[in-house]
Amino acid sequence: MKIPFADLRALHAPLKNEFMGVLERVLENNSFILGPEVRAFENAFAQFAGVEHCIAVSNGTAALQLALLALEIGPGDEVITVANTFIATAEAISAVGARPVFVDVDPTCYTMDTAAAERAITSRTRAIIPVHLYGQTTDMDPLLELAKAHGLFVLEDACQAHGAEYKGRSAGSMGTLSCFSFYPGKNLGALGEGGAIVCNDAALANRLQMLRDHGSVKKYEHEFPGYNMRLEGLQGGFLAAKLPYLHEQNEARRTAAQMYNHLLAGSEIVTPAERSNGKHVYHLYVVQVDERDALKQQLGERGIETGLHYPVPLHLQEAYAGLGHKRGDFPVSELLAQRILSLPMFPTITPEQVEYVCTAVMEFTECLTARV
Repeated sequence: MKIPFADLRALHAPLKNEFMGVLERVLENNSFILGPEVRAFENAFAQFAGVEHCIAVSNGTAALQLALLALEIGPGDEVITVANTFIATAEAISAVGARPVFVDVDPTCYTMDTAAAERAITSRTRAIIPVHLYGQTTDMDPLLELAKAHGLFVLEDACQAHGAEYKGRSAGSMGTLSCFSFYPGKNLGALGEGGAIVCNDAALANRLQMLRDHGSVKKYEHEFPGYNMRLEGLQGGFLAAKLPYLHEQNEARRTAAQMYNHLLAGSEIVTPAERSNGKHVYHLYVVQVDERDALKQQLGERGIETGLHYPVPLHLQEAYAGLGHKRGDFPVSELLAQRILSLPMFPTITPEQVEYVCTAVMEFTECLTARV
């Protein structure tokens, strides 16, 4: 049996007619950049996220960068984020001229350690970017209280958390601004690149609309130098077509995760911990295991694709060597980088496929136990 890491073909096949309808509309009205398809998606996604405004942009990295620019964060400023995330979170901080300040994550849910964030605050700190990782939110209330006490912005990186919840609140609805990615493999993915910023502040929303489109609200009239970070009309239409199915697909992911948890219970595998006050939507199903690389290889030999998210923490990346960090600075992130493995997870994964994966994993861990 061959099991893909993510089966986008099965996800998209039932929507082919809807996608073709989007293409026909865009060809008819020539709305290739922004336009009615994008506006319709923005309205629908704002409602989905429980906010008033959604500004669709070219990708998730652009969303983070524009959000920081809208908050007027730049050279001389510091922004706190985690070492255990994709580099785009830090790249956006670097892109606006600010300094990323890394902190460690909690060892249970792998999201920002609020106590570590508090220790990292200086007179130059302007914002905190918690990353809602693998489909689960950060523990937001303590972080929001910390930010309020120090007068800091909170910018949610919700790029992996479409539909996740924290104490009944949607991911993306709690920060000053919040950013989403619609990279194809995300829970809500475009058929290409896409991203969005959401918020409840009309003035910030207006500034973001201008920032993404050359600093203008009217063609050829520019109030300030902006950027070309607009979402294409086709992608807006494709996302709008997929959005109504997202809740059902997230529930399918949760069902698959529960089956994984059940079948792997009692083994040497550390399965994902879900917050009792939240809702995990399992963008990724990430486990911890000894001899991770050997397990990855063995699963590959059985036809099972897996992923590594993320094998090198940001503070040890060459791109951020200039910050002066060394191995041992963020021990939880470093330990996770050596032990985590992402197992196949997608809405159409079948019970038979999950069982096949778990059987292969259990055989590996039994061999490890026998060697001890």
